[in-house]
Amino acid sequence: MGSGVRIAELSRRSGVAVPTIKYYLREGMLPPGERTSPNQALYDETHVHRLRLVRALIDVGGLSVAAVRDVLATVDSSSEDMPTRDLDRLMGTVQKAVLSIPDPADEAVQAEAEREVVDLIAERDWICGADHPAVGALATVLVTAQALGHSRFLDAVRRYAEAMELVAVVDLDYVAQANTVDDMLESVVIGTVLGDSAMMALRRLAESNESGKRYGRRKPDSA
Repeated sequence: MGSGVRIAELSRRSGVAVPTIKYYLREGMLPPGERTSPNQALYDETHVHRLRLVRALIDVGGLSVAAVRDVLATVDSSSEDMPTRDLDRLMGTVQKAVLSIPDPADEAVQAEAEREVVDLIAERDWICGADHPAVGALATVLVTAQALGHSRFLDAVRRYAEAMELVAVVDLDYVAQANTVDDMLESVVIGTVLGDSAMMALRRLAESNESGKRYGRRKPDSA
């Protein structure tokens, strides 16, 4: 991008409207540009990249602006002196951002479901605490299934857990391929948020494939 461009050109190159860019600047989601006067600043390729990342998290990943702000704040505050701790902390921040946990209708039923989730964690010998936010999220799913008369859904969840161990290996392998700490941190965000969207789409494709095999649908002709 050379020596830098003004906000109108940044908007053109990133595809993000100027008012939205100014909002991201005010919210700290986009680092400030290089000031050339009290009312003017220049921006470079790092700003284009950050804007594309923000839009990907919102448009594809489905995160709220507040969640994206929290995730990016963790990325920006990370230190090269403690990459491992930072990565684990960022993973937790991203996971909390993507989880949606409604208030339980029945706290006693929710608590029992959470105990079932903790038991599942113990069965898999996972290094996770009972206070992990995903425990409550998964418990809510089990409570909902039970209320619909699908207590056997817990058996499906156990099978999902086995498959998720393979997914977790892929996720962390993806992060490990990064060459710098900054790239590793961003890879956590991409792998978690966009990975969720990719797995949802792949699940639908795999279900369609399995349905076709079980019920006789023919494979589409190749182009």
